[in-house]
Order: sequence, then C-alpha cells, then structure tokens
Amino acid sequence: MKNQRSLQRFSPLKQKIDELKKNNSRFKRVYKEYEFMSDELWDMETSLDISVSDDFLNAVTTQTNYLEEEIDGWLKSETDQNPI
Repeated sequence: MKNQRSLQRFSPLKQKIDELKKNNSRFKRVYKEYEFMSDELWDMETSLDISVSDDFLNAVTTQTNYLEEEIDGWLKSETDQNPI
C-alpha cells in the first residue's frame, strides 16, 4: 500500500513527475527509491509488529527527507523553466 504522505505531498505535481520519470532516468530512480523508503517508514511508524531502534528510524527518516528534497529541487527547476 502506498504511503498517503508521499501521495499527498507530490500529488499537485503528478503531471510534472510523470514527465520527469519518462525523460530522466536518474529522477525515475530517485523517485522510486523515495516511494519505497516512504512506504517502509510508514510501515515502521504505524505497525505494531515491527520493532526498530530509534537510531534506525531516524536514519530512514533522514534518508527519506533527503530524497524528498532532491525531488523538490527537480520539480522546482522544472516549474521555473516551464511555468504552468
């Protein structure tokens, strides 16, 4: 199941994301990794069956935030170049 946070976060820019995934293999890889990490983070934070240390949870959160910022950078540069 997809993490609702990631879907909501970038849903207004879905068309730009689809274009970037189609035309930029690095963006596609980073976005796919972001979706995976975001889903894993959601599972770790909400599941009663999964027990992880705070340090591990913080590391996953940091990596997910880093990927989100990288995606934001791409989306902002695309928007600046091609205003809607």
